[in-house]
Amino acid sequence: MVLADLPASAGDRDAAVVRVLSYNIRSLRDDREALVRVVRACAPDVLCVQEAPRHFRWRKAASWLARETGLVHTTGGATTAGPMLLTSLRAHVERSEDILLPRIPGLHQRGLATAVLRFGGGHRGADAIRLGVVSCHLSLAEAERHDQAGMVLDHLAALGVPYTVLAGDINDRPEGRAFRRLAGSLRDARAAEPWGSELTYPQDRPRRRIDALFTTEGVEVLGCGVPAGLPGVTETDLRAASDHLPVLAALRLPRVSAAAPAGRAGTGRSA
Repeated sequence: MVLADLPASAGDRDAAVVRVLSYNIRSLRDDREALVRVVRACAPDVLCVQEAPRHFRWRKAASWLARETGLVHTTGGATTAGPMLLTSLRAHVERSEDILLPRIPGLHQRGLATAVLRFGGGHRGADAIRLGVVSCHLSLAEAERHDQAGMVLDHLAALGVPYTVLAGDINDRPEGRAFRRLAGSLRDARAAEPWGSELTYPQDRPRRRIDALFTTEGVEVLGCGVPAGLPGVTETDLRAASDHLPVLAALRLPRVSAAAPAGRAGTGRSA
């Protein structure tokens, strides 16, 4: 699949195609205009942010980012110690929750920005496709990171919807314990359908894939990777926007009956 072939957002009677973008924006400390250009070119339905502004006047900064990218601030920011969700008007927000994870003294507070979104089905949600989304930024400490991966899986399962997506800065490589714990219960979207570039950090000379997007069963991954070379996304902007590169995925969500069981994220209690 070439970069221009990544499907655009769409919906019909059988399925919805949803674009999800995951991006560690380093608290908007880099080139904000470059960041906006990258996000707009990716045209996401859902933007999963990590390291959102979370100190003085953070709500003003979140509002600026939403306005400039043509999205809506859904949840998260300082209330989750960094993770945040922005959504397009195509997504109807059914519910959202900000979660702070248990904190080990001396280490940074971590949290989750979560929401259940509806695509299609009209304003009242009849026949809508429901998607649970979680944005996360896991610990730099290996043991805490592994524990947090289990907590994330538990929160995903608790959303109780047919499809769920986890996106974030995992701070772990695919061979790491936390990454493997997530991939053991979820599908690593990049591994399932590679598209674009692979490595995400650091942005100027990437050597590691520590940013990722995972899905539950039933979600069809149409393509996932760093949008380097996507029309409208320049290498200059990717280097200037943040110290991480973003991960973009196009996901196809088949329509399911109201009685269908929720997608299985597995349990975070297993080692």
